[in-house]
Amino acid sequence: MIKLALTDLDDTLIPFGTPGASDRAIAAIHAMIDAGLHFGPVTGRVPTAMGWMFRGDEDCVATGAFCNGQMVYIDGELTHTEVLDHDSLQHVQDVLEDVEGAALAVYDVTGDGLATLVKRNVKSLEGHPGVMGEVKRGGVGHGTMPSLGDTPWIKSNVHVDGTRERLVRVRDMLREECPKLDFVLPSPTAMLIDITPHGWDKVAGVCELARELGVGMDEVATFGDSENDLSMIEGVPNSVAVANATPDVAEAARWHIGPSRDDSVAAALEQIAAAAPTGEMPAFMR
Repeated sequence: MIKLALTDLDDTLIPFGTPGASDRAIAAIHAMIDAGLHFGPVTGRVPTAMGWMFRGDEDCVATGAFCNGQMVYIDGELTHTEVLDHDSLQHVQDVLEDVEGAALAVYDVTGDGLATLVKRNVKSLEGHPGVMGEVKRGGVGHGTMPSLGDTPWIKSNVHVDGTRERLVRVRDMLREECPKLDFVLPSPTAMLIDITPHGWDKVAGVCELARELGVGMDEVATFGDSENDLSMIEGVPNSVAVANATPDVAEAARWHIGPSRDDSVAAALEQIAAAAPTGEMPAFMR
């Protein structure tokens, strides 16, 4: 049976363009909890973003792996943290200094969850609203700072303006230039490149959660759609792709459900909860 369900958020549990988890999704999570099972997000987002994404329902996010698995929580307690290599992150900034319309971004994981762009040549970002001009929950766009300082950063990504092809080119350049970090695309739609410590990714966070909870990997279900989900789709036997997943994720997944826009993950969670009393696998896995 499935005892632990772990899901990506953007374009997986939460459809693109919607403000947060649906009523159905939140109810399905509670059905799992009431059945004695565990649920958790595995997301690139920081923990403080969970409040607005789940409308303040702390039970939905007490357990999970945030910042692409770099921050693992069990029942509200932080149990594991992976920090980005500072010198390598500095090299990312240096590489991007001469790239117009692209910038390194860092996040205060205990703060408001908004990006701060790290760029000395801020003028090179002018006229690139995809990088500079985003309005976040009533804010006025991203702030900037010229250097990383001495802060040990956990959450970081790269913001790129332009086409999807340009985004991929920047990602590939960074992979070559900065081998001590990993660079993955978090969404088929967002013009972002997530940065993680080399060798630490979402599946590492999933394994940490399963180990801490005493759950076998064959008792875990993972849901995803994009490149930064691929490790946990490939690494977990009962992996699930939504219908809007990238081809690589769809091919790697064992199970397939409908698109994110149809609340398909919520429906799958309902089936997991319904199967718990009999110890069977959920209907969509039979």
